[in-house]
Amino acid sequence: MMKKRIILPLFATAALLGCGDKNASAPQMLPVVKAEQVTSTAFFPSKSYVGRIEAIEDAAITSQVTGYLESRDFREGQIVEQGHVLYQIDDSTYAAQVASATAAVAQAEAQLKKANSDFERAENLLPKGNISQSEYDTRFANKLSAEAQVKSAEANLISAEVDFSRTKIVAPFKGRTNSTKVSMGDLVSPSSGVLTTLVSLDPIQASFQISERERLAMGMDKASGDGSNEEVEIEVTLILENGKEYSHAGKLDFVGNRIDLDTGTIALRAQIPNPDYALLPGQHVEVMLATTEEVDVVAIPRRAVQTDIQGDFVMVLSEGNVAERREVVLGAQIDEGIVIQTGLKETDKVIVEGLQRVRNGMPVQLMSEQGGA
Repeated sequence: MMKKRIILPLFATAALLGCGDKNASAPQMLPVVKAEQVTSTAFFPSKSYVGRIEAIEDAAITSQVTGYLESRDFREGQIVEQGHVLYQIDDSTYAAQVASATAAVAQAEAQLKKANSDFERAENLLPKGNISQSEYDTRFANKLSAEAQVKSAEANLISAEVDFSRTKIVAPFKGRTNSTKVSMGDLVSPSSGVLTTLVSLDPIQASFQISERERLAMGMDKASGDGSNEEVEIEVTLILENGKEYSHAGKLDFVGNRIDLDTGTIALRAQIPNPDYALLPGQHVEVMLATTEEVDVVAIPRRAVQTDIQGDFVMVLSEGNVAERREVVLGAQIDEGIVIQTGLKETDKVIVEGLQRVRNGMPVQLMSEQGGA
């Protein structure tokens, strides 16, 4: 019985050792992958940003004189032309001030006429010794004083006429009115605050911000040879909240002069035609910028891009068919795949299939090589 117990375990051990030697001698299979050459293609750079619609002109309508409101000559929310009378303030007091100032001018001119006559006689009498030098000096001073009185009276008349004109509150530009804050019969004055507001709607503008890197990528504010700024032509398209493209293209008309230190962005503004008043101040839109100059970019199939906690990356083939991890910065999606802003060059080959078993630094076998074996 003791012999059986010893012989059987030894036999099992010998069998296991024989199997281990057989597995160790089997060749290790390399991951089979498919690789494609990085392509260079012509591309019109574009990017979208969140923007807000703003009025080019936005005025708070206030009263510059004091008086009772006689009439309001617009409908709330109405489009009014430049110069349209919005409010009429009782002008009787100011008309009387104009009449009084006009009379004061006439009186001052009459006094000046008399002073001029007296001075002319003095000029004739002084050489003959018929008046004293003191009398001559007095008449000359009266002439100068009368001239000053005329100028003062004329200034008062201008002031009265300005106050009188301000009893009509007119639209400073074409635009849409808001609700009114006063009613007929109210006493209004400069301290009454805003009576209504007026905003221009056509054209209108969209304000947004972009990063410094994106500004440079689009070639904005290129310095020309003569030291002036030569702006690259940028196409501006608006996407509305319903996802539809706005029918009128815009034009970039303002680039800020400094980078915001808190956000690292620069302010931009585009002007857009708005003949149907479809865009309103305060409205949120998506602003799509696209350059009219094509540039050569590196593009790869989207399936070649992988993502982990460190960011986006691809696996490229290095010398000896060894997989190498390469960090990349993604750009826009195009027909040829996805644009790679940084991380790849045209001579690189990226792995597009068989990525599940590939690790950084691992030798791989290409599908074409496997088929020829």
